[in-house]
Amino acid sequence: MSRVAKNPVAIPKGVEVVISDAEIAVKGPLGTLRQPLTGQVSVEREGDELVCKAREGVENARAMSGTVRALVNNMVTGVTKGFERKLTLVGVGYRAQAQGDKLNLSLGFSHPVVHQMPEGVKVETPSQTEILIKGSDKQKVGQVAAEVRAYRAPEPYKGKGVRYADEVVVLKETKKK
Repeated sequence: MSRVAKNPVAIPKGVEVVISDAEIAVKGPLGTLRQPLTGQVSVEREGDELVCKAREGVENARAMSGTVRALVNNMVTGVTKGFERKLTLVGVGYRAQAQGDKLNLSLGFSHPVVHQMPEGVKVETPSQTEILIKGSDKQKVGQVAAEVRAYRAPEPYKGKGVRYADEVVVLKETKKK
């Protein structure tokens, strides 16, 4: 069995978990998340813990048990604390501005870039060069952060572009004559 799946997921107070054959739903103070379940793994509630068990005789069940456990843990964490990704803009004239559910970016193109936030994801701009993407679904938050970064990924010579706050860009040496 996967070592990850051996650890149960603790359910904090104020979180409701509904388990059916087809999906698991977790409801908490920050919203509701749903995850479809495959027939390879069974999720059971034991007291105030969730246990993921691989079904016997099913191919890839042991591998999927760790994945399902991680997904369920991310759901529980998301509806209680939430997730956030911080992006920084490096470059002269690069700016970001949050307007409701839209993010306006000036990234050196001839036109401003407007990114529409999906449902369940919020964006904040504490300063013109910082972007905070928040939400309860870890996958959505990470995907939106990757899409925003892809508009102008950091280039290797000067490091200009959109980067994650904890990202280290290794700069290349310029060509010598």
